[in-house]
Amino acid sequence: MIFQGNKIQVDFLDQAAGIVEFRYDAKDGSVNKFDQQTSTEYEQAVSALEARDDIKGLVVTSGKSVFIAGADITEFVEYFQRSQQELESWLYEFNQVFNRFEDLPFPKVAAINGAALGGGCEMTLVCEYRVMGTSGQIGLPETKLGIFPGWGGTIRGSRLLGIDNILEAVATAKFYKPDEALKVGFVDAVVADEALLDSAVDLIKKCIKGELDWQARRQEKLEPVKLNQLEQAMAFNSGKGMIFAKANPKQYPAIALAVEAIEKHANLQRDEAVKVEVAGFAKAAKTPQAAALVGLFLNDQLVKKLAKEHSKEAHDIREAAVLGAGIMGGGIAYQAASKGLPIIMKDIKSEQLELGMSEATKLLSKQVERGKFTPAKMGETLSRIRPTLNYGDFGETDIVIEAVVENPKVKEAVLAEVESLVKEDAILASNTSTISITRLAKALKRPENFVGMHFFNPVHRMPLVEVIRGEKTSEKAIATTVALAQKMGKTPIVVNDCPGFLVNRVLFPYFGAFDLLLKEGVDFVQIDKVMERFGWPMGPAYLIDVVGLDTGVHGAEVMAEGFPDRMKPDYKGGIKHLFENNRLGQKNGVGFYKYEMDKKGKPKKLADEATYELLKAVQTDSRQVDDQEIIDRMMIAFCNETVRCLEDNIVASAGEADMAMIMGVGFPPFRGGPCRYIDQIGVANYVELCNKYAHLGKAYEAPAKLVTMAANGETFY
Repeated sequence: MIFQGNKIQVDFLDQAAGIVEFRYDAKDGSVNKFDQQTSTEYEQAVSALEARDDIKGLVVTSGKSVFIAGADITEFVEYFQRSQQELESWLYEFNQVFNRFEDLPFPKVAAINGAALGGGCEMTLVCEYRVMGTSGQIGLPETKLGIFPGWGGTIRGSRLLGIDNILEAVATAKFYKPDEALKVGFVDAVVADEALLDSAVDLIKKCIKGELDWQARRQEKLEPVKLNQLEQAMAFNSGKGMIFAKANPKQYPAIALAVEAIEKHANLQRDEAVKVEVAGFAKAAKTPQAAALVGLFLNDQLVKKLAKEHSKEAHDIREAAVLGAGIMGGGIAYQAASKGLPIIMKDIKSEQLELGMSEATKLLSKQVERGKFTPAKMGETLSRIRPTLNYGDFGETDIVIEAVVENPKVKEAVLAEVESLVKEDAILASNTSTISITRLAKALKRPENFVGMHFFNPVHRMPLVEVIRGEKTSEKAIATTVALAQKMGKTPIVVNDCPGFLVNRVLFPYFGAFDLLLKEGVDFVQIDKVMERFGWPMGPAYLIDVVGLDTGVHGAEVMAEGFPDRMKPDYKGGIKHLFENNRLGQKNGVGFYKYEMDKKGKPKKLADEATYELLKAVQTDSRQVDDQEIIDRMMIAFCNETVRCLEDNIVASAGEADMAMIMGVGFPPFRGGPCRYIDQIGVANYVELCNKYAHLGKAYEAPAKLVTMAANGETFY
């Protein structure tokens, strides 16, 4: 044994031929990753290799189904707290170990099984050649965390893949499957998984025999990019055009810093290029966006861990059912069927069943068009959905999702009816967006088996499912519903019952703040543009058009009843006024904006002068407000209600609240969520901001929790 560690083992594969296996195989985990122990062992293993003179070639392998998942971000967060200079020094030192591995006097081949991501990908680029199994994938997803590759990834990548390809790989953070990885130059060959090791060894033998010039291959990575100045300028200009059309550098500075670093080090030797990459990485790591996006990653891990904990007590789910076969019911049925779960879809009208099936068929057809499904798989998936007009098959169903019209009396009647027809331990779940679960449970004989399961529209796109605990809901019902959400490929967050639950309860004060700005005469187009620049996928006027003004008005009434002190306005708002004038948004082609179908059949928004005329009826002023005031007022209403949900124990932690807002309503990810946003402003500064606008009403007053936190110097994270 050349080196024996807990994470890395190095030994001869074929001593006579001088071929060594460098094996990543963490003995204390299911995944290989670059944590501190792995990094230490990596350096020790390199030192052990440097001390030998009997090695002629080396193959890098993995003992796990994932090659190397990248750096352990939970550990490296601590490094991000250090000064920029300290961060640069640490990175530079680790890069030297990578360089030492690269400079070993024999050829190296990486045999990539599973995923080689981030630092795992960078490690493979240090080798002269890379062979990938058919189940492998590779990529540099660091910009999703607000940073970019810092272990030579942009340097070796620009020399091996070319400027165009490395810019795309870093900016999009995408994972490359084998064929695409081969095409762009991430790997040199793709083979069947079972042939991976033999192929890598064969490649090494060809290097040893002199059939391949591995030294020239290495030299390519040590030298500047082989393009003249004009060719470089063209490559960077086209790359930047593509990147910055999609990613706002003010919102995602890591992408701009990565491009800048690649441009700077394109004409440098490796050792000088490393200094440029390291300086850019450290700069990116110190941005608030990096803190927010790394925090978001950790919150995502937290939410998944909690879901796993919650689902331990779950019943087996062999079959589900959905009541109500409209767009929502069809979307739920599609989601279950596409993940392999048989589902019954019940309605009282055959035309609704047809609508539900056509929705599922439409979604599956799109997957076929994109090459994600074969027609045969589409047929198999559709066969898992059983449309029916009666309850004949409900006797053996494990869980029933009610998705009928948002009316408490209708829901109560349907739930009571189905309860009498299912087995005693079957779980009933209501896909309601606002109606109290505790209230609906009063219509049932077994309220302990009843739970809220709030999907977001469109079901196939929105990752979040709120699982709502009513007063009498059992842990078994929660566990089974969480397990179902996971089985359907969704991220469940468990919340307690109240009007609007978590996401809608927070969203309606945001719409309330929008209505108040309209009342003061602020232009809705200006508000939309400001909030989109802030990072929202769409401004509030456009969002309510997409949701539907009828849905918005109904939801606002429920919320006003539940929280009259801050959600019941003493004036008629613009949203309600437009609704009363039969403007429902995209549903009927006119809301705040007019809608026409574009070439792809999608609604395209257009300005509508009639909106301004209608809004005059609810305006009491014609104020000019600056962009910052719009941001402050909209965000205070949103963030305050999030904190109140924490105060009321509707949601258990700031991490879950932040994830729910990002996944449920599109809160800007690079800001990390409302609690992270308050932290970054500074809790005391935020409370002062609330005080500035407190005269506008209760929604703008700082919650008691924040006042206490400010006084004690506390933060959410």
